[in-house]
Amino acid sequence: MKVETLIIGAGAAGMMCAAHAGPGVLVVDHAKAAGEKIRISGGGRCNFTNLYASPQNFISQNRHFCKSALGRYTQWDFIALVDQYRIAWHEKTLGQLFCDNSAKDIIAMLRAEMDKAGAQLWLQTAVSEISHDGSGFRATLTREGSDQTVTARNLVVACGGKSIPKMGATGLGYQIATQFGLPVIDPRPGLVPLTFSDERFKPLAGVATHARVSANDASFDEAILFTHRGLSGPAVLQASSYWHEGETISVNLIPKGDLLAGLQSHRQSDGRKALTTVLAQHLPARLVDHLKAELPLEGNIADQSDAKLTALCERLADWTLTPAGSEGYRTAEVTLGGVDTGALSSKTMAAKSVPGLYFIGECVDVTGWLGGYNFQWAWSSGWAAGQAIANQ
Repeated sequence: MKVETLIIGAGAAGMMCAAHAGPGVLVVDHAKAAGEKIRISGGGRCNFTNLYASPQNFISQNRHFCKSALGRYTQWDFIALVDQYRIAWHEKTLGQLFCDNSAKDIIAMLRAEMDKAGAQLWLQTAVSEISHDGSGFRATLTREGSDQTVTARNLVVACGGKSIPKMGATGLGYQIATQFGLPVIDPRPGLVPLTFSDERFKPLAGVATHARVSANDASFDEAILFTHRGLSGPAVLQASSYWHEGETISVNLIPKGDLLAGLQSHRQSDGRKALTTVLAQHLPARLVDHLKAELPLEGNIADQSDAKLTALCERLADWTLTPAGSEGYRTAEVTLGGVDTGALSSKTMAAKSVPGLYFIGECVDVTGWLGGYNFQWAWSSGWAAGQAIANQ
């Protein structure tokens, strides 16, 4: 079978590319349905983009690489497409946009766009071999128990990273890149809960509070959640993408910085109350109880000098922790690293050294923050490759 463009991966980036790449497109995926990661995202409502998406919200060895695609196909372009299909949506927090109804609405929209473009979709299809003969690509595909050979002028790799292996993530994109001589930045889990070997937070499992979590030079103000294994919640997931094994993180439990004045006021009005009782009006009681082992929390509030209260607040604002690791790809929302952007064109997503070979979406070394940014990268990079192929 001969096609113009073979796209490996029927996820967000692959479907977006198929909708724009012109005639003769075949999309293959080993899953039973297209867009499975879209379907489960955002609690089944798909956080499909972010109002504030910009290059500053992405991690890459080349921070400038994502600018071209994000600038030419923006969040407003995708929102316009969603509105065209009359998919109702709402902003949840921090610019995060979700479907009112179901993530399946986004999948149906992309499938409709693919159908309009005449793209074919083969599901439950495995890629067993890929080669290039100098003029085009040759792929051996296993489908319905038999092998089929497909030749294509263009090959688009859109099969994601290693995150969520239970959904079939394999790292195939990195293998294809390596086969064709493209360097790969070592992948690692991103947007992932952090773990502690001593089970120190097991008694706090289920407790949540607002905090500022910092790793290296990045800080995020959102909720944190204590788990049986360690720390999770949006602020921790965000910081995890900047954290490396062996490093510390800083947790500011009083990010608004107004606790000292509050404690001084309590000292005047509630002097006989225990310091822990007063603190529990500002932080979860179970967390205060846990902190007694690390901080000087004995005595009544009336017994605390300004110096003691200031020192306490400074400790609460910089709780330094050393995670043992992360929960890994099993629960990671994305994969950091991937195909080195130095080997790709930022305008077309094409490999500089192999004509007709493209890499888009999560398998590229461009990783967004939590909150719809990674989907926007999928739409933008898929669109950029699709446009380049259609305009050949």
